[in-house]
Amino acid sequence: MIASWPELNALALGLNLPEVTLAHPWGHEVLKAHGKMWCYWAALADGAPFKAGPEEREMLLAADPETFFLHPHYTPHGLILARAGRIDEGWAKARLIQQWRDAAPKRWLKAWDAENPHP
Repeated sequence: MIASWPELNALALGLNLPEVTLAHPWGHEVLKAHGKMWCYWAALADGAPFKAGPEEREMLLAADPETFFLHPHYTPHGLILARAGRIDEGWAKARLIQQWRDAAPKRWLKAWDAENPHP
C-alpha cells in the first residue's frame, strides 16, 4: 500500500513512461505527463488525487469509503482522493498508465503505440 508522495512518485517514475517531467506548481512537487498534471499528492488532504468522473466517483466511494474520499477543493476538477496507506499499488499503476494515455495527444499516442506494442 502506498502511504506517501515519495512512494507514489517512485511508482510513477518506475513506469518509465516518456513525456513525464517534474514540476513545482504552487511550491509542491508534481509529475506532469505531456505537459499536464499527472501524478501528485494532495496538498489539502493526506492522499493522492486521481481523475474520475461523477459516476465512477460514486462507485468508488460506495465500494470502498475507507480508501476513497472527496475534498471540496478537488471535487470540481473531476478528482477523487485515495487515502495515504490505503492506495493499492496495482490499482494506482493501472490508473496512472490510463491517465498518462489520456493526457497524450492522439497522434503522438498512435505513433508511440505503433513503436511499443502492448503485450
